[in-house]
Amino acid sequence: MSNIPTSPDLYDSGPSAKAKKRGRSHSSDGHHHHRVSSKMSKGNRLGDDPESDSDTMSNLMASSSSSMTSLVLANGQRDEDFYFEDGSCVLLVGGILFNVHRSILSRDSSSFGAMFSLPQGGKEAEGRSDEHPIVLSGDTPDEFRHFLWALYALPPELRIATANVNHLIDIAKVSNKYSFKTLETWALDAIQDYVNRKPSPLFNSAEFDALPKAPNQPETVDQLTRLIRLAQLCQHDRLLATMVALLRQLMTISVQYAYLAMKLSDELDLRALRGAAYLEVMQKARVVKRACGDPAALTVEGTIDATGRLVVTRTQQLKLLAGYYRLTSTWDRLRMTPLQFEHSHSCGATWHQQGCTQSWLEFWKEKTRSDGVMNLGLADVIGRLKLVQKDYDRWGSATYMHHDCRMSAKKAIGDMIKRVEESLPDYFSEPGDFAED
Repeated sequence: MSNIPTSPDLYDSGPSAKAKKRGRSHSSDGHHHHRVSSKMSKGNRLGDDPESDSDTMSNLMASSSSSMTSLVLANGQRDEDFYFEDGSCVLLVGGILFNVHRSILSRDSSSFGAMFSLPQGGKEAEGRSDEHPIVLSGDTPDEFRHFLWALYALPPELRIATANVNHLIDIAKVSNKYSFKTLETWALDAIQDYVNRKPSPLFNSAEFDALPKAPNQPETVDQLTRLIRLAQLCQHDRLLATMVALLRQLMTISVQYAYLAMKLSDELDLRALRGAAYLEVMQKARVVKRACGDPAALTVEGTIDATGRLVVTRTQQLKLLAGYYRLTSTWDRLRMTPLQFEHSHSCGATWHQQGCTQSWLEFWKEKTRSDGVMNLGLADVIGRLKLVQKDYDRWGSATYMHHDCRMSAKKAIGDMIKRVEESLPDYFSEPGDFAED
């Protein structure tokens, strides 16, 4: 895969030698502070030995104010990789100070460029010193560090075919937040290429072999969750479609993946996922509602309790019950009232239309009560209709229906299946929200 970045931070290695070449702050003062701390920890604490107190105090006083603030500042600690001595903008992210260049942050019509153009007033401008940094909330230092790596990376660093997808997610997320559209698109496309690899790099071989059981790798569930949330946040349709398709495949293997799909579809309003996820849970799991505010409850939503039941929230349980009721009611109506279709013009002219209609009614009555249909779940409307459709295809020419009418009836079955599939998310809406309630 091309155009996927590599860097010391992005690919799980230690600080790069490039950090020093680029003028990053690796002050020897920090090492001095460490030596002083070590010396004190070995027994040379103030008051322990009067004769050594004067030496210790001398060492402490020799450590200048600048050396102390280079390690632990009032506002935060300087980042080892992205606190540049010639930086022109100090940012505080989660207790870590970054000193970078305004010209870099102003690229790509970013929100930083608009912020820098605002009048500063009479007070000292934020971002000009460690004492008055620009405070960024909602980001972690690691996320922002990965984002800065992408901003400062050289072209050769962006073309290595190994990637840490979690770091790419950080880059895309922060780029989206601060309107770095070009960088965001690059990161999302790199993620898209990554998840499309075969076999899927989202699963290690051990977990892939265990997929028929349950998602036993929490990091995999977390990664799937982050990817779908990111695709929705950035409105990247290709990545979102890829992740939804993957999760739809996984939820047929494990009910816990189905629960994850159900949860994310509600959280992100993913209509393409909601109906299928709720249907999968309804058909394959025994569920139990977790008691609200019960501190003794050790099980959490999405896990299987000691009796083998899937733990869900009260709202999810109500939606599952509502969906079951609506789907069973729909099947009762379909079973009692055969699908309508329009007879062809030639049916009345060259055929006995009443016999054509009677033949269709008898077929529908027989097949909707067949053993195969009755063996399926009461709420499995789609499965039952598909079985009727298959029986209809096998019906052959042994019928008194006109050929054109047969085609119309076949189309009516297919249209009904499609209609139920498209409205499936509505079946699992909360009580009172469904048009037919």
